[in-house]
Amino acid sequence: RIRDDNQSIQLIRRAIDSGVTFLDNAWEYHNGRSEELMGKALAGGYRDKAFLMTKHHGRDKKTAMDHLEDSLRRLGVDVIDLWQFHEVVYDKDPEMIFAAGGGIEAAELAKKKGKVRFIGFTGHRDPVIHLKMLAYGYPWDAVQMPMNVLDPHFKSFQKNVLPILVRRNIGVIAMKTLASGHVLRAKAATPKQALDYIWSQQVSTIVSGMDSEHLLKANVGFAHAFKPMGQMEQTELLDKTKDMALTGKFEPFKTPPNFDGPIGRKLHGIS
Repeated sequence: RIRDDNQSIQLIRRAIDSGVTFLDNAWEYHNGRSEELMGKALAGGYRDKAFLMTKHHGRDKKTAMDHLEDSLRRLGVDVIDLWQFHEVVYDKDPEMIFAAGGGIEAAELAKKKGKVRFIGFTGHRDPVIHLKMLAYGYPWDAVQMPMNVLDPHFKSFQKNVLPILVRRNIGVIAMKTLASGHVLRAKAATPKQALDYIWSQQVSTIVSGMDSEHLLKANVGFAHAFKPMGQMEQTELLDKTKDMALTGKFEPFKTPPNFDGPIGRKLHGIS
């Protein structure tokens, strides 16, 4: 969340100093301002301490390369560690990305030129679309998707996508681990339970939004105190969340158009 510029920069630096080294961003966040602020935060030696990720909306090669150059300039770097296709949430997205002249060609070119190290994709809508992306057989380095204590009961990424990623040795980035706050609003779990549950799955890392130093310290504390959750404890937690999760009410990002960004809607002709 964008606040005062200096506060945002200092929060990013404190996160890095606290051991939070995986930084998430996107070309379109706040019309590029998020990347610009992160670029300022990474100056002065912080870039070398961070694994830098950003996302883009280029479904065709040219747009993707344009987005890449914008991101590199804003972030003030020569190389992005992980570059991901953002919001792969529409049925036609996989076909567009893998078409002749599609975005996947930009990914390969960017990697060849040394401008990005790893390639991935993200999406929050439906595991079926993730499966379509994976069906092309591309050697993805990472996939980002929703995982939380509600997910196993409704359009489950954990059940349908995670096993494939693990089998193919693709990095798993769990996002929306609190279901955009709905896990807490529904009293489905405490923050520690919610994070412990996801850390206990076969994930590489999680993306956790932190807009204050209080949340930063809390999350770092949970990470330091983490112990894998036993299978019985996991089962009891999922039994507790089942009824509230079945309709998807508390995971609104899985049902259109609540969480669909304006760029994707425009690209697919949705007002």
